[in-house]
Amino acid sequence: MIIIHAHLQIKPDQEQAFLEEAKPLILGSRAEEGNVSYDLMKSTEQEHHYTAVELWKDKEAIEFHHKSEHFTAFVQKAQAFMAAPMDVKLFSGEPVKA
Repeated sequence: MIIIHAHLQIKPDQEQAFLEEAKPLILGSRAEEGNVSYDLMKSTEQEHHYTAVELWKDKEAIEFHHKSEHFTAFVQKAQAFMAAPMDVKLFSGEPVKA
């Protein structure tokens, strides 16, 4: 399983537009075959800071995601929302049974 944390610092005056544009990205991503989960979290410590927490079955699922219509549409608009470059972290992990 591949875990992605995409940290986004949003321009204050673009926050509502960002949230509206993120909705189809989130819903479309969750519907993809290789997606395990896809959530957008708002920081309680930093103003206008969000983290997309994504879990994917494998590298192929991510490659498919990056070519999807909802992802490419969001990427085309994202620059208008961003106050800083996106900071993306990739992790490898497997579920642990308790």
